[in-house]
Amino acid sequence: MCGIAGIHAGGGRPVPSSLLLDMAGELRHRGPDGVGLYLDDCFGMVNTRLSIIDISGGDQPLGNEDGRFWVMQNGEIYNFPELTAELESLGHCFSTRCDTEVLAHAFEEWGSECLNRLNGEFAFALWDRKSRELFLARDRFGIRPLYLAELSGDLCFASEIKALLRHPKARREIDPAALTEIFTLWTTLPHRSAFLGVRELPPGHFMVVRPDGSSKMTRWWDLPFCAPEKTLDCTSGEMAEQVSSLLDDATRIRLRADVPVAVYVSGGLDSSITTALARRHTSLALQGFGVGFSDKRYDESAHQVAMAKALGVQLERIRIDGTDIARVFPRVIELAECPVLRTAPAPLLHLSSLVRNSGFKVVLTGEGADELFAGYNIFRETMIRRFWSRQPSSSRRSALLTQLYRYLPRSLSESGPFIKSFFGAGLQDTEDPLYSHRIRYRNTARSLRLLREEVLEAARPYGDPEETLIADLPDYFTSLGSLSRAQYIEIHTFMQGYLLHSQGDRMLMGNSVEGRFPFLDYRVAELAARIPERLRLRGIREKHLLRKAADGLVPKEVAERDKRPYRAPIVAAFMRPGAPDYVEELLAPAAIEDAGIFSSSAVERLVAKCRRDSVNISETDEMALVGVLSTMLLHLNMVARPMLAPPAQPTKVVEGDLLHETLPGHAAP
Repeated sequence: MCGIAGIHAGGGRPVPSSLLLDMAGELRHRGPDGVGLYLDDCFGMVNTRLSIIDISGGDQPLGNEDGRFWVMQNGEIYNFPELTAELESLGHCFSTRCDTEVLAHAFEEWGSECLNRLNGEFAFALWDRKSRELFLARDRFGIRPLYLAELSGDLCFASEIKALLRHPKARREIDPAALTEIFTLWTTLPHRSAFLGVRELPPGHFMVVRPDGSSKMTRWWDLPFCAPEKTLDCTSGEMAEQVSSLLDDATRIRLRADVPVAVYVSGGLDSSITTALARRHTSLALQGFGVGFSDKRYDESAHQVAMAKALGVQLERIRIDGTDIARVFPRVIELAECPVLRTAPAPLLHLSSLVRNSGFKVVLTGEGADELFAGYNIFRETMIRRFWSRQPSSSRRSALLTQLYRYLPRSLSESGPFIKSFFGAGLQDTEDPLYSHRIRYRNTARSLRLLREEVLEAARPYGDPEETLIADLPDYFTSLGSLSRAQYIEIHTFMQGYLLHSQGDRMLMGNSVEGRFPFLDYRVAELAARIPERLRLRGIREKHLLRKAADGLVPKEVAERDKRPYRAPIVAAFMRPGAPDYVEELLAPAAIEDAGIFSSSAVERLVAKCRRDSVNISETDEMALVGVLSTMLLHLNMVARPMLAPPAQPTKVVEGDLLHETLPGHAAP
């Protein structure tokens, strides 16, 4: 796991090493164990290393035998031993035991087709010294980030935006269209980021940059949800066995490391399965880590302790309250590099700190299970609404919605009229591509009223975020079943844009910890996408087949327990007496006016509402509050008063095919 950055300079200009080392300085939290630099006239790249595999010999950049292909990677290739053996049988000679070297040889042998052979979580840059072409690629789900910016003829890439913003031609400006996307979809889509001129290389895509600076981007993988008639035709028992077998192997290969590997224990089904499988494949004591809350509404400590005891896992826990969330929130936004609508990333940053301080660099987690095996309420809500739409006057059908969202302060069972007005909106528009998410998006979009009119006007030419999302959906989307459509949208927005980004990679790497996700092994995902919908979601029982696959693996009370989403306090963190000074300072009318993003009067009304009734405040208003505060923090720390990191010092430098070794603290030659 590492950070990478690089520049393909326009006009054949040489890339200054000083600029690359400035970029690397912004990525040192991703890789504190070494800095690699590659220079070749108009191209240069840099890497900050978190040493996990081949600790002594895996410093990047790494090349093939004749020095034609040079590569830097952020991530891991879990099937590298098998690929190494295959490539050696084809005549390739390896100089390290590092998984990154596999990329250079695999590309030499198979070109871009090598991507289909990789089982991993990666973003990498590969330079061809002969053709003078740059090859950039990102893993199937976008677990590892990779941002792009075209700046005065230079094509720049980096694991984080703050590295790109070190380029002298970069614009430190928040993108108004990005704000409308975040305040509607909860995330930006890959065609942009929170900053003007910066975008992502989308998940499952690669890009080739030619010597003249022109480029071509290609999708190389998409999750193969299929039409209902093309789903698997076998018994639920056989499918559960396949899921169990693939998950077992996915976990096994994600334990490959030259350092100890720990697990996150949440007390829920997904992390429990991951923990149980990891325990099966290690002869050493398995260390687990969990986060609890002083507020009982969010706490799952009892389930964590019970699960750890049942599996014989050593458990370390950290307890979080509103004070802890508010204290670390500025760092959360600095790492996330975008506004967020939840405080949930903050406890995870505390948790990764506990992991790192306990001597671990790698942790397995359960991300992806809810999206692939239909674990969220939004999937149940979608299917209930479709069922209700066939008889819109049926009170019994609409009453099924009372089984959802039981974690909210006010139970839906007490809100009969509310159900019909809220969930009944667009009830019979079942052909709407966003049928499953339209209510969520329209509810979240209420926060757009907080933006200044000139910000909304600047975003308007880029179109409505929901229509932009529809335009990005694949041609085969309409052939999918109702549940598959909902899952596809959730995976390509919430999971990829928010969960793996703001709650996953950034909160882990903020403390130099690598997260590994067995459920997002492409073999598991491709199987899950072909399971009949009736077995993913049986009636309103979520994750039916996954629960069946877990039979005998985890305690029955865990397998049968209802899904409880991970959430964290909001109003209690920021609106309480004694909250950090920055909260009041950033939400003050003068600060809001000075930033020029939000209407100061609208924000003032929102803040007063949150302070007046912190117990019964709506989730929409809570999210709006977090959105405003996080945007203001982003503006302060990355636009108005950017905090620049010192340049990194290289420990390995390659100039063309000449290798120079340098020591930490010494300048590059």
